[in-house]
Amino acid sequence: MNMTGKVVVITGASRGIGEAAAREFHAQGAKVALLARSTAAISAIADELGNGAIAISCDVSSFESLVSAVEAVKVDFGPIDVFIGNAGMIEPMMPLAETDPVTWGQTIDVNLKGVYYGMRAVLPDMVARGQGTIITISSGAAHGPVEPWSAYCASKAGAFMLTRQGHLEYGDHGIRVLGLSPGTVATQMQRDIKTSGLGPVAQLDWSDHIPPEWPAKALVWMCGTDADDYLGYDVSLRDPSIRQAVGVI
Repeated sequence: MNMTGKVVVITGASRGIGEAAAREFHAQGAKVALLARSTAAISAIADELGNGAIAISCDVSSFESLVSAVEAVKVDFGPIDVFIGNAGMIEPMMPLAETDPVTWGQTIDVNLKGVYYGMRAVLPDMVARGQGTIITISSGAAHGPVEPWSAYCASKAGAFMLTRQGHLEYGDHGIRVLGLSPGTVATQMQRDIKTSGLGPVAQLDWSDHIPPEWPAKALVWMCGTDADDYLGYDVSLRDPSIRQAVGVI
């Protein structure tokens, strides 16, 4: 897909996959809106990217904050073509019976409610225009339990169902909804997992993780019709055929 002039909104854009995606979409000619709570970080990235990049403070756990951010994007760039729900957190990493309910609920607020809020904020205009792409950042944890990530697994499973629901309800209205399951990526989240020492993923060597530029390239690829077979489902970047299609191997 030619991304020139397309308006792309990315949550959790201050680092990791979100930052890499912002850089990749901008390099492909898109107008990129970086959303995150870390205003200083996204402002620095947007300043570096220059024309066609804006930074907007946003807390995805608040519907009002997301609506305000979406409206700000439309004022600066016009209608939104692509929305990427990337913001996420993994804490608490501990056995279910030992988790703090408040922290557990915060992960649901960001990883699940944040996806819903984003979809709810952009869908009406997309449906009215008869076009738009919504991509969620999924995980293998959406499809099976991983010790000791009860909140993360539950929230990602719920977000996957929102992907399916969005496609079911709006696929016939010109809206493309799909998810990216990137595998383990060399980001701060993986450093936090490694530091915890808990569960199988913490035992992986750093060299086992893919660079964030790979999922960034996959996200651009997913905006095109070559990814239409995956509408309503997850694209797995673990799949060698997907890696080849994306161009990372």
